[in-house]
Amino acid sequence: MIAIENTLISDDIFTEYFCCSLDACKGSCCVEGDAGAPLDEKEIYYLGEHIDLIKPYLTEKGREVIENIGVFEIAVDNTAVTPLVNRGECAFITFDDSGIAKCAIEKAFEDSKISYQKPISCHLYPIRISKVGDADALNYDRWTICRDACIEGREKALKIFQFLKKPLIRKYGADWYKQVVFSDNELFAKKS
Repeated sequence: MIAIENTLISDDIFTEYFCCSLDACKGSCCVEGDAGAPLDEKEIYYLGEHIDLIKPYLTEKGREVIENIGVFEIAVDNTAVTPLVNRGECAFITFDDSGIAKCAIEKAFEDSKISYQKPISCHLYPIRISKVGDADALNYDRWTICRDACIEGREKALKIFQFLKKPLIRKYGADWYKQVVFSDNELFAKKS
């Protein structure tokens, strides 16, 4: 692991390749899994305050779930996550004309209805953050549904941290990201 400021970054973030291939997977990460996307307190508050602006983008089932239980639920590991429809797809999901799962929160953001893009845990996927003491540990969450993303990332020579530049800067800032690039150049680029 590489330590940068208050983060511990798995070597995989520097050595593995990734580039979402939505035409191939159709946004399966928003549909499959055993829990919704992790949310922090600020995100829960924001979603609660702006849900009426997001509702028009939701599916009927997603609206029903959110109206019944709210903008989050507690997962088995006692963390707050986005609610799921029938223990499957995220309640904040919407689908485009080609059947690709999209984020209703992000659609509202793109239409300038809200100022919040989407949960940072979604924006950072396939990186998952966990706590190690006071530090954030950034790890690569390997999932078979992302096989095509790994292939496309290798074809485009995009390492995980490069593919996720915008959300990493959103979360940790531009100076932190420059340190990530420096670490890659010093420790990993020379080996490849």
